[in-house]
Amino acid sequence: MGQREFIVLIIISVVILLVVLDIFSRLKVKETVRSNWGKIPYQPRFDKEESLKDAWLTEKKFRSWDSEIDDLTWYDLDMFEVFEGINSTYSSVGSEALYQRLRSFDFAKQYLADGKSKKIGRVGLFIFLGLLPLVGVGLLLLGQVLGIYLAIGGLVFNTVYYLVKKQTLETELNSMSYLVSTISAANQLAKMTTPLQKELKQQTKPLRDIPKLGFSFRMKSGSEAELIFEYVNIMFMLPFISYHFVLTKLEKHSTEAIKLWELLGELEVAAAVLNYRTYMPITCRPEFTEGGVTAKDIYHPLLKEAVVNPVNWQKNTLVTGSNASGKSTYVKSIAISCILAQTIQTAIAEQFTLQSGHVLTSMAIEDDLFEGDSYFVSEIKSIKRLLDQVASKERCYCFVDEILKGTNTIERIASSASVVRWLAEYPSLAFVATHDIELTEILKNYCENVHFEEQVTEGKGISFDFKLKEGPSRTRNAIALLKVLNYPESIVEQAQKESLLFDEQRQWYPFD
Repeated sequence: MGQREFIVLIIISVVILLVVLDIFSRLKVKETVRSNWGKIPYQPRFDKEESLKDAWLTEKKFRSWDSEIDDLTWYDLDMFEVFEGINSTYSSVGSEALYQRLRSFDFAKQYLADGKSKKIGRVGLFIFLGLLPLVGVGLLLLGQVLGIYLAIGGLVFNTVYYLVKKQTLETELNSMSYLVSTISAANQLAKMTTPLQKELKQQTKPLRDIPKLGFSFRMKSGSEAELIFEYVNIMFMLPFISYHFVLTKLEKHSTEAIKLWELLGELEVAAAVLNYRTYMPITCRPEFTEGGVTAKDIYHPLLKEAVVNPVNWQKNTLVTGSNASGKSTYVKSIAISCILAQTIQTAIAEQFTLQSGHVLTSMAIEDDLFEGDSYFVSEIKSIKRLLDQVASKERCYCFVDEILKGTNTIERIASSASVVRWLAEYPSLAFVATHDIELTEILKNYCENVHFEEQVTEGKGISFDFKLKEGPSRTRNAIALLKVLNYPESIVEQAQKESLLFDEQRQWYPFD
Protein backbone atom coordinates (compact mmCIF):
# COMPACT_ATOMS: atom_id res chain seq x y z
CA MET A 1 0.00 0.00 0.00
CA GLY A 2 1.39 3.38 -1.01
CA GLN A 3 1.64 6.47 1.16
CA ARG A 4 -1.22 8.14 -0.67
CA GLU A 5 -3.58 5.19 -0.20
CA PHE A 6 -2.62 4.94 3.49
CA ILE A 7 -3.57 8.57 4.16
CA VAL A 8 -6.91 8.16 2.37
CA LEU A 9 -7.61 5.00 4.39
CA ILE A 10 -6.95 6.85 7.67
CA ILE A 11 -9.35 9.63 6.69
CA ILE A 12 -12.09 7.16 5.72
CA SER A 13 -11.58 5.19 8.95
CA VAL A 14 -11.89 8.32 11.11
CA VAL A 15 -15.12 9.32 9.34
CA ILE A 16 -16.64 5.85 9.80
CA LEU A 17 -15.63 5.82 13.48
CA LEU A 18 -17.25 9.18 14.08
CA VAL A 19 -20.51 8.06 12.45
CA VAL A 20 -20.63 4.80 14.41
CA LEU A 21 -19.92 6.50 17.73
CA ASP A 22 -22.55 9.16 17.01
CA ILE A 23 -25.19 6.53 16.27
CA PHE A 24 -24.29 4.65 19.45
CA SER A 25 -24.52 7.85 21.48
CA ARG A 26 -27.98 8.65 20.10
CA LEU A 27 -29.25 5.14 20.88
CA LYS A 28 -27.86 5.42 24.40
CA VAL A 29 -29.71 8.72 24.98
CA LYS A 30 -32.99 7.23 23.72
CA GLU A 31 -32.66 4.26 26.06
CA THR A 32 -31.91 6.56 29.00
CA VAL A 33 -35.02 8.65 28.33
CA ARG A 34 -37.15 5.51 27.94
CA SER A 35 -35.91 3.89 31.15
CA ASN A 36 -36.36 7.07 33.22
CA TRP A 37 -39.94 7.71 32.16
CA GLY A 38 -42.46 7.67 34.98
CA LYS A 39 -39.78 7.98 37.66
CA ILE A 40 -38.57 10.70 39.99
CA PRO A 41 -35.99 12.79 38.08
CA TYR A 42 -32.54 11.52 38.96
CA GLN A 43 -29.74 12.97 36.92
CA PRO A 44 -26.93 15.49 37.43
CA ARG A 45 -28.36 18.98 37.13
CA PHE A 46 -25.96 21.35 35.43
CA ASP A 47 -28.49 24.18 35.60
CA LYS A 48 -28.15 25.66 39.07
CA GLU A 49 -30.83 27.93 40.49
CA GLU A 50 -28.58 30.97 40.14
CA SER A 51 -28.34 30.58 36.35
CA LEU A 52 -32.02 29.67 36.03
CA LYS A 53 -33.03 32.74 38.00
CA ASP A 54 -30.69 34.94 35.94
CA ALA A 55 -32.39 33.72 32.76
CA TRP A 56 -35.79 34.49 34.27
CA LEU A 57 -34.71 37.97 35.40
CA THR A 58 -33.29 38.66 31.94
CA GLU A 59 -36.59 37.66 30.41
CA LYS A 60 -38.45 40.04 32.73
CA LYS A 61 -36.72 42.94 30.98
CA PHE A 62 -38.53 42.08 27.76
CA ARG A 63 -41.96 40.97 28.91
CA SER A 64 -44.32 40.80 31.86
CA TRP A 65 -46.78 38.28 33.23
CA ASP A 66 -50.09 38.46 34.95
CA SER A 67 -48.51 37.25 38.17
CA GLU A 68 -45.09 36.29 39.50
CA ILE A 69 -43.93 34.25 42.47
CA ASP A 70 -41.65 36.58 44.42
CA ASP A 71 -38.49 35.44 46.20
CA LEU A 72 -39.99 35.29 49.68
CA THR A 73 -42.86 33.09 48.55
CA TRP A 74 -40.55 30.94 46.41
CA TYR A 75 -38.19 30.20 49.31
CA ASP A 76 -40.93 29.97 51.96
CA LEU A 77 -42.45 27.07 50.04
CA ASP A 78 -39.18 25.35 49.04
CA MET A 79 -40.27 25.75 45.45
CA PHE A 80 -36.85 24.95 44.01
CA GLU A 81 -37.15 21.48 45.53
CA VAL A 82 -40.60 21.23 43.95
CA PHE A 83 -39.03 22.35 40.67
CA GLU A 84 -36.38 19.62 40.90
CA GLY A 85 -39.09 17.04 41.48
CA ILE A 86 -40.76 18.09 38.23
CA ASN A 87 -37.64 18.76 36.19
CA SER A 88 -37.15 15.67 34.07
CA THR A 89 -36.01 17.85 31.15
CA TYR A 90 -32.76 17.07 29.34
CA SER A 91 -31.66 20.54 28.24
CA SER A 92 -31.14 24.05 29.54
CA VAL A 93 -33.93 25.16 27.21
CA GLY A 94 -36.35 22.90 29.08
CA SER A 95 -34.98 23.66 32.56
CA GLU A 96 -35.15 27.41 32.05
CA ALA A 97 -38.62 27.22 30.53
CA LEU A 98 -39.89 25.13 33.47
CA TYR A 99 -38.31 27.47 36.03
CA GLN A 100 -39.85 30.48 34.34
CA ARG A 101 -43.20 28.72 34.14
CA LEU A 102 -43.19 28.02 37.89
CA ARG A 103 -42.14 31.56 38.80
CA SER A 104 -44.69 33.29 36.57
CA PHE A 105 -47.95 32.41 34.95
CA ASP A 106 -46.23 32.20 31.58
CA PHE A 107 -42.78 31.33 30.25
CA ALA A 108 -40.51 32.52 27.44
CA LYS A 109 -37.18 32.34 25.71
CA GLN A 110 -33.83 32.44 27.43
CA TYR A 111 -31.17 32.98 24.75
CA LEU A 112 -30.24 35.79 22.37
CA ALA A 113 -32.16 38.14 24.63
CA ASP A 114 -30.05 41.16 23.74
CA GLY A 115 -30.26 40.47 20.00
CA LYS A 116 -26.68 41.67 19.50
CA SER A 117 -24.09 40.07 17.25
CA LYS A 118 -20.87 38.99 18.89
CA LYS A 119 -18.02 38.76 16.39
CA ILE A 120 -15.02 36.73 17.52
CA GLY A 121 -12.43 37.64 14.90
CA ARG A 122 -11.82 37.73 11.15
CA VAL A 123 -13.33 34.76 9.41
CA GLY A 124 -10.85 35.09 6.51
CA LEU A 125 -7.93 34.46 8.85
CA PHE A 126 -9.62 31.41 10.36
CA ILE A 127 -10.31 29.94 6.91
CA PHE A 128 -6.68 30.51 5.87
CA LEU A 129 -5.34 28.81 9.01
CA GLY A 130 -7.79 25.94 8.67
CA LEU A 131 -6.73 25.28 5.08
CA LEU A 132 -3.00 25.13 5.84
CA PRO A 133 -2.96 21.46 7.02
CA LEU A 134 -5.15 20.45 4.06
CA VAL A 135 -2.84 22.20 1.60
CA GLY A 136 0.07 20.40 3.23
CA VAL A 137 -1.65 17.00 2.86
CA GLY A 138 -2.48 17.85 -0.76
CA LEU A 139 1.16 18.68 -1.53
CA LEU A 140 2.24 15.47 0.20
CA LEU A 141 -0.12 13.40 -1.96
CA LEU A 142 1.45 15.07 -5.01
CA GLY A 143 4.86 13.93 -3.83
CA GLN A 144 6.07 17.25 -2.45
CA VAL A 145 8.12 16.79 0.74
CA LEU A 146 7.34 20.37 1.72
CA GLY A 147 3.75 19.24 2.30
CA ILE A 148 4.54 17.27 5.45
CA TYR A 149 6.23 20.30 7.05
CA LEU A 150 3.34 22.55 6.08
CA ALA A 151 0.77 20.04 7.40
CA ILE A 152 2.55 19.45 10.73
CA GLY A 153 3.41 23.12 11.17
CA GLY A 154 -0.19 24.12 10.42
CA LEU A 155 -1.60 21.58 12.87
CA VAL A 156 0.73 22.65 15.67
CA PHE A 157 0.11 26.36 15.12
CA ASN A 158 -3.67 25.88 14.85
CA THR A 159 -3.75 23.82 18.05
CA VAL A 160 -1.86 26.43 20.05
CA TYR A 161 -3.81 29.31 18.53
CA TYR A 162 -7.15 27.58 19.08
CA LEU A 163 -6.46 26.81 22.74
CA VAL A 164 -5.29 30.36 23.46
CA LYS A 165 -8.20 31.95 21.60
CA LYS A 166 -10.74 29.60 23.15
CA GLN A 167 -9.88 30.82 26.65
CA THR A 168 -11.28 34.26 25.82
CA LEU A 169 -14.17 33.03 23.66
CA GLU A 170 -15.41 30.03 25.63
CA THR A 171 -18.77 31.59 26.53
CA GLU A 172 -19.54 32.53 22.91
CA LEU A 173 -18.45 29.13 21.57
CA ASN A 174 -20.42 27.19 24.19
CA SER A 175 -23.52 29.29 23.52
CA MET A 176 -23.19 28.73 19.79
CA SER A 177 -22.65 25.01 20.30
CA TYR A 178 -25.83 24.82 22.35
CA LEU A 179 -27.74 26.85 19.77
CA VAL A 180 -26.72 24.63 16.87
CA SER A 181 -27.50 21.44 18.78
CA THR A 182 -30.89 22.82 19.77
CA ILE A 183 -31.84 23.80 16.23
CA SER A 184 -30.72 20.38 15.04
CA ALA A 185 -33.07 18.81 17.60
CA ALA A 186 -35.83 21.19 16.51
CA ASN A 187 -35.45 20.04 12.91
CA GLN A 188 -36.07 16.48 14.04
CA LEU A 189 -38.99 17.41 16.30
CA ALA A 190 -40.64 19.31 13.45
CA LYS A 191 -41.00 15.97 11.65
CA MET A 192 -42.89 14.40 14.55
CA THR A 193 -46.59 14.66 15.28
CA THR A 194 -47.00 16.96 18.28
CA PRO A 195 -49.47 19.73 19.16
CA LEU A 196 -46.76 22.22 18.18
CA GLN A 197 -45.65 20.58 14.93
CA LYS A 198 -47.11 23.26 12.66
CA GLU A 199 -45.45 26.08 14.60
CA LEU A 200 -42.15 24.21 14.77
CA LYS A 201 -42.10 23.76 11.01
CA GLN A 202 -42.81 27.45 10.51
CA GLN A 203 -40.03 28.63 12.84
CA THR A 204 -37.41 26.09 11.77
CA LYS A 205 -37.87 26.73 8.05
CA PRO A 206 -35.49 29.74 7.83
CA LEU A 207 -33.11 28.13 10.36
CA ARG A 208 -32.95 24.54 9.14
CA ASP A 209 -29.56 24.99 7.43
CA ILE A 210 -27.84 26.24 10.60
CA PRO A 211 -26.79 22.71 11.74
CA LYS A 212 -25.02 22.29 8.39
CA LEU A 213 -23.29 25.66 8.66
CA GLY A 214 -22.40 24.95 12.27
CA PHE A 215 -21.55 21.27 11.83
CA SER A 216 -18.51 21.62 14.08
CA PHE A 217 -20.82 22.38 17.04
CA ARG A 218 -23.26 19.51 16.66
CA MET A 219 -21.60 16.82 18.79
CA LYS A 220 -21.77 18.01 22.40
CA SER A 221 -23.10 14.99 24.27
CA GLY A 222 -20.01 13.89 26.20
CA SER A 223 -19.62 10.83 23.97
CA GLU A 224 -16.45 9.26 22.59
CA ALA A 225 -17.26 10.73 19.20
CA GLU A 226 -17.21 14.21 20.68
CA LEU A 227 -13.63 13.75 21.90
CA ILE A 228 -12.41 12.71 18.47
CA PHE A 229 -14.39 15.45 16.78
CA GLU A 230 -12.88 18.03 19.13
CA TYR A 231 -9.40 17.18 17.86
CA VAL A 232 -10.60 17.63 14.28
CA ASN A 233 -12.09 21.00 15.26
CA ILE A 234 -8.80 22.14 16.76
CA MET A 235 -6.68 21.13 13.79
CA PHE A 236 -8.81 22.91 11.20
CA MET A 237 -10.22 25.89 13.20
CA LEU A 238 -13.72 24.66 12.42
CA PRO A 239 -15.61 26.21 15.38
CA PHE A 240 -14.33 29.70 14.61
CA ILE A 241 -15.26 29.37 10.95
CA SER A 242 -18.68 27.83 11.66
CA TYR A 243 -19.42 30.47 14.26
CA HIS A 244 -19.29 33.27 11.73
CA PHE A 245 -21.43 31.48 9.16
CA VAL A 246 -24.09 30.65 11.77
CA LEU A 247 -24.06 34.15 13.27
CA THR A 248 -24.58 35.74 9.87
CA LYS A 249 -27.59 33.50 9.27
CA LEU A 250 -28.94 34.07 12.76
CA GLU A 251 -28.78 37.87 12.50
CA LYS A 252 -31.36 37.71 9.73
CA HIS A 253 -33.75 35.40 11.64
CA SER A 254 -33.36 36.22 15.33
CA THR A 255 -37.14 36.53 15.80
CA GLU A 256 -37.69 32.98 14.56
CA ALA A 257 -34.86 31.70 16.75
CA ILE A 258 -36.38 33.25 19.88
CA LYS A 259 -39.81 31.85 19.07
CA LEU A 260 -38.26 28.45 18.44
CA TRP A 261 -36.72 28.51 21.91
CA GLU A 262 -40.15 29.12 23.37
CA LEU A 263 -41.68 26.21 21.47
CA LEU A 264 -38.91 23.79 22.43
CA GLY A 265 -39.14 24.85 26.05
CA GLU A 266 -42.90 24.36 25.96
CA LEU A 267 -42.51 20.82 24.63
CA GLU A 268 -39.97 19.88 27.29
CA VAL A 269 -42.09 21.39 30.04
CA ALA A 270 -45.11 19.44 28.81
CA ALA A 271 -43.14 16.18 28.88
CA ALA A 272 -41.76 16.93 32.36
CA VAL A 273 -45.21 17.74 33.72
CA LEU A 274 -46.64 14.55 32.24
CA ASN A 275 -43.83 12.56 33.84
CA TYR A 276 -44.53 14.31 37.17
CA ARG A 277 -48.21 13.39 36.98
CA THR A 278 -47.21 9.81 36.19
CA TYR A 279 -45.00 9.14 39.21
CA MET A 280 -46.75 11.25 41.86
CA PRO A 281 -49.28 9.24 43.93
CA ILE A 282 -52.19 11.65 43.37
CA THR A 283 -52.50 14.64 41.04
CA CYS A 284 -55.34 16.28 39.15
CA ARG A 285 -56.01 19.00 36.64
CA PRO A 286 -57.54 21.97 38.47
CA GLU A 287 -60.85 23.59 37.70
CA PHE A 288 -61.03 27.39 37.60
CA THR A 289 -64.24 28.96 38.89
CA GLU A 290 -65.28 32.06 40.82
CA GLY A 291 -65.00 31.74 44.59
CA GLY A 292 -62.54 30.27 47.03
CA VAL A 293 -60.35 27.17 47.04
CA THR A 294 -61.71 23.67 47.50
CA ALA A 295 -59.80 20.42 47.37
CA LYS A 296 -60.15 16.75 48.11
CA ASP A 297 -57.17 14.84 49.54
CA ILE A 298 -54.58 17.58 49.18
CA TYR A 299 -51.04 16.83 50.39
CA HIS A 300 -47.50 18.23 50.41
CA PRO A 301 -45.48 17.06 47.36
CA LEU A 302 -42.12 16.96 49.18
CA LEU A 303 -43.19 14.52 51.93
CA LYS A 304 -42.69 10.81 51.34
CA GLU A 305 -45.51 9.77 53.68
CA ALA A 306 -47.85 12.74 53.43
CA VAL A 307 -51.27 12.77 55.06
CA VAL A 308 -54.13 13.95 52.84
CA ASN A 309 -56.65 16.54 54.01
CA PRO A 310 -59.62 18.44 52.56
CA VAL A 311 -59.77 22.17 51.78
CA ASN A 312 -62.86 24.36 51.90
CA TRP A 313 -61.44 27.88 51.89
CA GLN A 314 -64.19 30.38 51.23
CA LYS A 315 -63.27 33.10 53.74
CA ASN A 316 -60.22 34.08 55.78
CA THR A 317 -59.21 31.12 57.92
CA LEU A 318 -57.22 30.65 61.13
CA VAL A 319 -55.50 27.31 61.72
CA THR A 320 -54.42 26.60 65.29
CA GLY A 321 -52.57 23.78 67.02
CA SER A 322 -49.26 23.03 68.66
CA ASN A 323 -45.83 22.90 67.03
CA ALA A 324 -45.30 19.91 64.70
CA SER A 325 -49.03 19.16 64.61
CA GLY A 326 -49.26 19.84 60.87
CA LYS A 327 -50.36 23.48 60.60
CA SER A 328 -47.48 24.75 58.49
CA THR A 329 -47.38 21.70 56.25
CA TYR A 330 -51.10 21.99 55.55
CA VAL A 331 -50.88 25.70 54.75
CA LYS A 332 -47.86 25.14 52.47
CA SER A 333 -49.59 22.28 50.65
CA ILE A 334 -52.46 24.60 49.72
CA ALA A 335 -50.08 27.37 48.63
CA ILE A 336 -48.01 25.01 46.47
CA SER A 337 -51.06 23.62 44.71
CA CYS A 338 -52.35 27.17 44.13
CA ILE A 339 -49.07 27.87 42.31
CA LEU A 340 -48.83 24.59 40.39
CA ALA A 341 -52.48 24.80 39.37
CA GLN A 342 -51.91 28.17 37.72
CA THR A 343 -48.49 27.44 36.21
CA ILE A 344 -48.49 23.80 35.06
CA GLN A 345 -52.21 23.04 35.40
CA THR A 346 -51.49 20.37 37.99
CA ALA A 347 -52.63 20.22 41.62
CA ILE A 348 -51.33 17.83 44.26
CA ALA A 349 -54.77 16.58 45.22
CA GLU A 350 -57.60 14.31 44.14
CA GLN A 351 -59.67 17.35 43.15
CA PHE A 352 -58.79 21.05 43.18
CA THR A 353 -60.84 24.14 42.38
CA LEU A 354 -59.86 27.79 42.60
CA GLN A 355 -60.25 31.26 41.16
CA SER A 356 -57.09 32.62 39.54
CA GLY A 357 -55.06 34.96 41.71
CA HIS A 358 -51.68 35.99 43.09
CA VAL A 359 -49.99 33.74 45.65
CA LEU A 360 -47.97 35.32 48.47
CA THR A 361 -46.56 33.93 51.69
CA SER A 362 -44.94 35.22 54.86
CA MET A 363 -43.44 32.24 56.64
CA ALA A 364 -39.71 31.57 56.96
CA ILE A 365 -38.76 35.03 58.22
CA GLU A 366 -35.12 35.68 59.19
CA ASP A 367 -33.09 38.60 60.49
CA ASP A 368 -31.71 40.66 57.59
CA LEU A 369 -28.11 41.39 58.57
CA PHE A 370 -27.39 43.29 55.36
CA GLU A 371 -30.31 45.66 55.84
CA GLY A 372 -29.80 45.78 59.61
CA ASP A 373 -33.36 44.57 60.21
CA SER A 374 -34.37 42.64 63.31
CA TYR A 375 -36.62 39.61 63.05
CA PHE A 376 -39.72 41.67 63.76
CA VAL A 377 -38.84 44.40 61.26
CA SER A 378 -38.20 41.74 58.59
CA GLU A 379 -41.53 40.17 59.49
CA ILE A 380 -43.61 43.34 59.24
CA LYS A 381 -41.91 44.22 55.93
CA SER A 382 -42.83 40.78 54.61
CA ILE A 383 -46.46 41.20 55.62
CA LYS A 384 -46.54 44.78 54.30
CA ARG A 385 -45.65 43.62 50.79
CA LEU A 386 -48.54 41.19 51.06
CA LEU A 387 -50.93 43.97 52.16
CA ASP A 388 -49.77 46.18 49.28
CA GLN A 389 -50.67 43.49 46.76
CA VAL A 390 -54.06 42.92 48.39
CA ALA A 391 -54.73 46.68 48.30
CA SER A 392 -54.60 46.53 44.49
CA LYS A 393 -57.98 44.76 44.79
CA GLU A 394 -56.78 41.93 42.57
CA ARG A 395 -57.45 38.41 43.82
CA CYS A 396 -54.72 37.25 46.22
CA TYR A 397 -54.13 34.08 48.21
CA CYS A 398 -52.17 35.01 51.32
CA PHE A 399 -50.46 32.46 53.56
CA VAL A 400 -48.99 33.55 56.89
CA ASP A 401 -47.30 31.23 59.37
CA GLU A 402 -47.13 32.33 63.03
CA ILE A 403 -48.27 35.86 62.32
CA LEU A 404 -46.21 38.61 64.00
CA LYS A 405 -44.58 36.22 66.44
CA GLY A 406 -41.55 38.52 66.74
CA THR A 407 -43.14 40.84 69.32
CA ASN A 408 -44.81 40.71 72.74
CA THR A 409 -48.08 38.86 73.32
CA ILE A 410 -50.42 41.83 73.73
CA GLU A 411 -49.21 43.77 70.69
CA ARG A 412 -48.90 40.60 68.63
CA ILE A 413 -52.53 39.62 69.20
CA ALA A 414 -53.82 43.17 68.72
CA SER A 415 -51.82 43.73 65.52
CA SER A 416 -52.57 40.28 64.09
CA ALA A 417 -56.29 40.71 64.68
CA SER A 418 -56.20 44.12 62.99
CA VAL A 419 -54.32 42.77 59.96
CA VAL A 420 -56.73 39.89 59.43
CA ARG A 421 -59.72 42.18 59.99
CA TRP A 422 -58.36 44.58 57.36
CA LEU A 423 -57.88 41.74 54.87
CA ALA A 424 -61.56 40.89 55.13
CA GLU A 425 -62.39 44.16 53.33
CA TYR A 426 -60.75 43.02 50.07
CA PRO A 427 -61.52 40.33 47.47
CA SER A 428 -58.66 38.13 48.65
CA LEU A 429 -58.27 35.19 50.99
CA ALA A 430 -55.86 34.71 53.89
CA PHE A 431 -54.84 31.47 55.59
CA VAL A 432 -53.14 32.24 58.90
CA ALA A 433 -51.42 29.71 61.16
CA THR A 434 -51.11 30.83 64.77
CA HIS A 435 -50.54 29.69 68.34
CA ASP A 436 -52.63 32.56 69.65
CA ILE A 437 -56.00 30.93 70.32
CA GLU A 438 -57.22 34.37 71.46
CA LEU A 439 -57.45 35.29 67.79
CA THR A 440 -60.08 32.61 67.20
CA GLU A 441 -62.37 34.46 69.62
CA ILE A 442 -61.53 38.01 68.52
CA LEU A 443 -61.99 37.18 64.82
CA LYS A 444 -64.86 34.71 65.07
CA ASN A 445 -67.10 37.00 62.99
CA TYR A 446 -64.49 37.37 60.24
CA CYS A 447 -62.74 34.00 60.02
CA GLU A 448 -63.35 30.31 59.78
CA ASN A 449 -61.42 28.15 62.22
CA VAL A 450 -59.70 24.81 61.74
CA HIS A 451 -57.10 23.07 63.84
CA PHE A 452 -54.74 20.15 64.31
CA GLU A 453 -54.43 18.16 67.51
CA GLU A 454 -51.79 16.13 69.29
CA GLN A 455 -52.07 13.42 71.91
CA VAL A 456 -49.83 13.43 74.98
CA THR A 457 -49.55 10.27 77.10
CA GLU A 458 -47.01 9.20 79.67
CA GLY A 459 -46.35 5.97 77.82
CA LYS A 460 -46.01 7.26 74.23
CA GLY A 461 -45.18 10.90 74.83
CA ILE A 462 -46.56 13.18 72.11
CA SER A 463 -48.09 11.88 68.86
CA PHE A 464 -49.95 13.42 65.93
CA ASP A 465 -52.44 12.16 63.38
CA PHE A 466 -52.00 15.27 61.14
CA LYS A 467 -55.71 15.26 60.31
CA LEU A 468 -57.58 18.53 59.94
CA LYS A 469 -60.37 19.24 62.41
CA GLU A 470 -63.13 21.85 62.27
CA GLY A 471 -63.22 24.75 64.73
CA PRO A 472 -60.50 26.34 66.86
CA SER A 473 -58.05 24.34 68.94
CA ARG A 474 -59.33 23.72 72.47
CA THR A 475 -56.34 21.88 73.86
CA ARG A 476 -53.10 23.15 75.33
CA ASN A 477 -50.63 20.36 75.91
CA ALA A 478 -47.34 22.19 76.38
CA ILE A 479 -47.39 21.77 80.16
CA ALA A 480 -48.42 18.13 79.86
CA LEU A 481 -45.48 17.59 77.55
CA LEU A 482 -43.13 19.02 80.20
CA LYS A 483 -44.33 16.28 82.51
CA VAL A 484 -43.86 13.57 79.88
CA LEU A 485 -40.29 14.73 79.38
CA ASN A 486 -39.61 14.46 83.13
CA TYR A 487 -39.28 18.13 83.97
CA PRO A 488 -38.97 18.71 87.74
CA GLU A 489 -42.38 18.16 89.31
CA SER A 490 -42.35 21.58 90.97
CA ILE A 491 -42.00 23.31 87.59
CA VAL A 492 -44.93 21.36 86.14
CA GLU A 493 -47.16 22.02 89.13
CA GLN A 494 -46.35 25.74 89.20
CA ALA A 495 -47.04 26.06 85.48
CA GLN A 496 -50.39 24.29 85.81
CA LYS A 497 -51.35 26.53 88.73
CA GLU A 498 -50.47 29.76 86.91
CA SER A 499 -52.26 28.63 83.75
CA LEU A 500 -55.49 27.79 85.61
CA LEU A 501 -55.36 31.09 87.50
CA PHE A 502 -55.00 33.07 84.27
CA ASP A 503 -57.91 31.17 82.68
CA GLU A 504 -60.13 32.05 85.64
CA GLN A 505 -59.16 35.69 86.15
CA ARG A 506 -57.56 36.71 82.81
CA GLN A 507 -54.70 38.34 84.69
CA TRP A 508 -51.14 37.43 85.68
CA TYR A 509 -49.95 37.81 89.27
CA PRO A 510 -46.39 38.04 90.65
CA PHE A 511 -45.03 34.93 92.35
CA ASP A 512 -45.26 34.83 96.12
